[in-house]
Amino acid sequence: MKKEIEATLDTIDSVATYILSVLPKNAIIFLEGNLASGKTTLMRHIAQKIDASFEVTSPTFSLQNCYSEHLFHYDLYRTQFDDIASLGLLEEFEKSGWHFVEWGNERLKEFLEGLGYNIWIINIQPLCDTKRLYTIEEICTN
Repeated sequence: MKKEIEATLDTIDSVATYILSVLPKNAIIFLEGNLASGKTTLMRHIAQKIDASFEVTSPTFSLQNCYSEHLFHYDLYRTQFDDIASLGLLEEFEKSGWHFVEWGNERLKEFLEGLGYNIWIINIQPLCDTKRLYTIEEICTN
């Protein structure tokens, strides 16, 4: 399954609504895009659709933010696979819920696919200053 949606900040809620309607109960979602493409902004809108009280920030320095018992947000910028394993982050993916991963590398993605996790990719591509193309794709289901 693959879906493309164009949206601005004014219409990004429709993207978040669609994503929440198609994701299985447990999934690892890789948020892909260049620096400042809107990965954390999309995560903020998704979290607010679930519960408006969530304050979403990029977990750049903490590596992981947990917004609820079933909503996790990772920023793995400059974090290598061996670092992820030695820090115990791989075990976090065993928790039930949605795991949104910014800057996840191919080795991590392939490793998680090999374990049979539900893997999705959301690629965000700027089209102009205010519009983005969101490509939502299911990669691996168990």
